[in-house]
Amino acid sequence: MKIITVSGYKPMELGIFKENDPRITFIKAAIEKRLVGFIEEGLEWVLISGQMGVELWTADIVLDLQETYDIKLGVFPPFEEQDKRWPENLKEKYQEVMMVADFYKPLYQGEYKGPYQFKAKNLWFVDKSDGCLLLMDDEFPGSNRFLYDVAKDSDKDYPVFVITPADLDDAVEEMRMSDPDYWG
Repeated sequence: MKIITVSGYKPMELGIFKENDPRITFIKAAIEKRLVGFIEEGLEWVLISGQMGVELWTADIVLDLQETYDIKLGVFPPFEEQDKRWPENLKEKYQEVMMVADFYKPLYQGEYKGPYQFKAKNLWFVDKSDGCLLLMDDEFPGSNRFLYDVAKDSDKDYPVFVITPADLDDAVEEMRMSDPDYWG
């Protein structure tokens, strides 16, 4: 697998309203662990649409991993100015990611026109990647369900890897156990 799409929940779907929420650290650890495994197996590109939450956190991870690995980040929002109604701090983060990504190109020129742009985005990501990694709970799929359904219905061999709540619990436990005070 050379190209993977990563997506997941928006922060509000997780009840996260501040960028310093400690849960973000655990989510990032779980995503990083999976990405490093894929990179060591030959992954070259991580594709995101740049939506707030899991996708922007993934951008942070990939940019950090670039210091150690030859991995590239592609950002393909469904339309221009997708961050138009976002909180100011997330707009700034999104603008920064757009500037430092290895490739950036909106799928549609202009602003939001309709829900068809999101459907087209999901089809495009499945078409252009070799698999996807989703942070998702089957019981509460949220907005993830749309990409998940497109990926599962793909005619090609398209693996869907899911980071589950149990995986997040494992990330929390691994981080706790790596703290020297844990064993004291």
